[in-house]
Amino acid sequence: MRKLLETRCDALGIPSIAILDPVIEFLSAYLNAESIPQIGGQHVLDAEYFGRIEALNFTMAHDDGQMVEDIDTADLVLVGISRTSKTPTSIYLANKGIKTANIPLVPNIPLPPQIEKITKPLVVCLIASTERIIQIRRNRLLSLNQTEETEYIDRDKIAEELKFARTLSARNNWPLVDVTRRSIEETAAGILNLLSKRNQVRSL
Repeated sequence: MRKLLETRCDALGIPSIAILDPVIEFLSAYLNAESIPQIGGQHVLDAEYFGRIEALNFTMAHDDGQMVEDIDTADLVLVGISRTSKTPTSIYLANKGIKTANIPLVPNIPLPPQIEKITKPLVVCLIASTERIIQIRRNRLLSLNQTEETEYIDRDKIAEELKFARTLSARNNWPLVDVTRRSIEETAAGILNLLSKRNQVRSL
């Protein structure tokens, strides 16, 4: 492509300058290393890249309680009430190569039975303070132009939802992660630490 451009520029009488050549020559001399051009080298698709893509596809397909039939093939399952950042945390982890599914905890709706049979994935329950959930849910309703007071932002109802999440977590021995004052990155880092410790124990 470079040769084609140079030839065409010569034909049109347009000056062409290979602006990276002096930089590469300087680095080659300074490092005492031969420059070996590789076309498209910055876009090399390695196993790690394909692993991230596979994890992202899996995570998107298993968002918000979808496709629970094969949930045991996940690396991680996040459960939590509405507005505990399950989806964005799942996507962030998928970009780290972690196949993540997430399941919403909805009042009066039982969890899929597959959750009780999970053997491979680590299940983590996300919670937050009642005040934080109210704030996020209220902002969510405002973004949808809904200003009416509903059970979705009722303090007592949210407290009940969080109590149910804690009870479920304790009954199944699922670790809890409080996302109240955590960014997505901080939440993901805590979960990755839990996953690493669990994998270390299993490898013993």
